[in-house]
Amino acid sequence: MWSRIHQTCFIAHGAFRALVPQPHERIAISSFHILHLLFPIVPLIYMGYLTRRPDTFTLRLLLLPLVVAVTIGTYFRFMWAEPHLNLYNCVQGMLAQIICAKAIDFAWRKEGVLKIDEVRPGVARNSDAVKSNGDGHPKPIPSDPAGPALAWLYDALEVILSNRGLGWQFGVGVHVPHEEKSLERGSFLFATFISFVKNYLILDLLESLIKLVPDVGTPQGGTIFKAELPFLYRYALSTAIHVATHSCTLAACQLSYDLITIFGVLFLGSSPSAWPPVVDHPWQSDSLHVFWSKRWHQLLRETFFVFGGFFGRIIAGNIGMLFGTFIGSGLFHEFGAYALGRGFDIIVPLFFALQAPLLLCERVWRKYTGYRIGGLYGKLWVCFCLGILGQPLSDSWHRRGLRSWLIVPPSLSPTRQFIIPSIRHALGGTGTDILEFIVGST
Repeated sequence: MWSRIHQTCFIAHGAFRALVPQPHERIAISSFHILHLLFPIVPLIYMGYLTRRPDTFTLRLLLLPLVVAVTIGTYFRFMWAEPHLNLYNCVQGMLAQIICAKAIDFAWRKEGVLKIDEVRPGVARNSDAVKSNGDGHPKPIPSDPAGPALAWLYDALEVILSNRGLGWQFGVGVHVPHEEKSLERGSFLFATFISFVKNYLILDLLESLIKLVPDVGTPQGGTIFKAELPFLYRYALSTAIHVATHSCTLAACQLSYDLITIFGVLFLGSSPSAWPPVVDHPWQSDSLHVFWSKRWHQLLRETFFVFGGFFGRIIAGNIGMLFGTFIGSGLFHEFGAYALGRGFDIIVPLFFALQAPLLLCERVWRKYTGYRIGGLYGKLWVCFCLGILGQPLSDSWHRRGLRSWLIVPPSLSPTRQFIIPSIRHALGGTGTDILEFIVGST
């Protein structure tokens, strides 16, 4: 029996390494390989097309292994060799997982991916519309504005790009943040542009300041816990780096969404109402439930469900879905970091998996006290769970150089051009080594 298990593990490891080579066996990306990186998108578009057509369930299931193998085999085989381009390796790893999750999601739904008012792809449930046609059979929803020639491509891209599921059955129940901007087209575009500039400046400031800490934010990587500092200074610095790191993530997410929103409204003629905010003031969260289900972005909600929530629900109902979804989230983030070629760190999946029992603690508190966690104590609870317990997560990423990317070029960085030189001048020298400054002040 043990020999059979060993043989099975050997075969599985060989199959894994066939798709995900060791870092030293990966191929350095050049301009010649750009088309290779675009190729996995083609079968995904075809899968998106099929999931919007009836009677394609068997074909989608047959195509699924091919789509997954091509995607993983491409994005984990090629790598950006320059250390300052580590970000793109991580992005490739995450993109591979998103494509695989979408392909799985498109394949397992027997009827295809349906909009809220549909009974079959392109067929409305609206009984009034059915009666007006004079018979009892549902009629197709009117074609999309792309026209007959490109209707297939429009259908495919529409379902592929619907990450939050707004208007789709799989997105029912997702929180949609309230739009605070005017929906008048000109005012909306101007407000979105101001938001883009604000997030650009925040991202530039925080990214630049993080890189002032020795080793942290470099391609070689370094811990955020500096042992040479006194206890209070050490953890004050690690907390500041941790908060700045995830604030960078938040600013980058909003900045990207602002840019896509401007493109969609200005050049594609989309309605401003089709672009609700991507996050809902996460700093105001007064419970983990509010943070994860409403305040934080929901762009990868379905991806995490596919990677863990679906199987968790089969095994243990809603509790299993809760644990499975967060485990799926942890694996998604860690396999993205694994694409850096710096090994697998269990700390990342553990942090996300920990969120499930912490959320259950909130439920137990409400059940036995009759009060929902909230207010000042709720905010402190969120700060502890994310700001303190989350620091090993940031440390894992920084130790492997994940946050070493240079998003804003120095020539376009107000912080590097003006703020850092001012700090140098204020410190009376040419160095801006935060660690030396802190040690000197103690």
